[in-house]
Amino acid sequence: MRILCLDIGEKRIGVAISDPLGISAQGLGVLQRKGIKKDLAEIRRYVEDYQAGEIILGLPLNMNGSRGKKAEEILRLQDFLSEKIQIPVKTWDERLTTIEAQKVLLAGDVSRAGRKKVIDKLAAVLILDNYLRYKARF
Repeated sequence: MRILCLDIGEKRIGVAISDPLGISAQGLGVLQRKGIKKDLAEIRRYVEDYQAGEIILGLPLNMNGSRGKKAEEILRLQDFLSEKIQIPVKTWDERLTTIEAQKVLLAGDVSRAGRKKVIDKLAAVLILDNYLRYKARF
């Protein structure tokens, strides 16, 4: 079963997908946010095109593990997606994934403009990779 991962930002959504065995994660792209209805249509398209059986949303917890305003927004989105898409929608701690993605891109000598285009996709890959490694332990 493939797992779709979304790194939800204010302006963009990073998208990643697992392989059918749930071993590896690969970036699919970045969606420009266009409102909840259009965003939902794009997410549905990814679910259908890749036959995803589960969705993971990056959950931006505070460094002490508490939930802030953004985390509460993601939890509301989780409830909304669960109602609209008939597969499980879960969250996964995304603390420091954007920083990790920045470090990877800087190490690869990617320009500032280039980083802006792919950072959300790479963050989604890192979130999904962490989730897959966790699942593999059990």
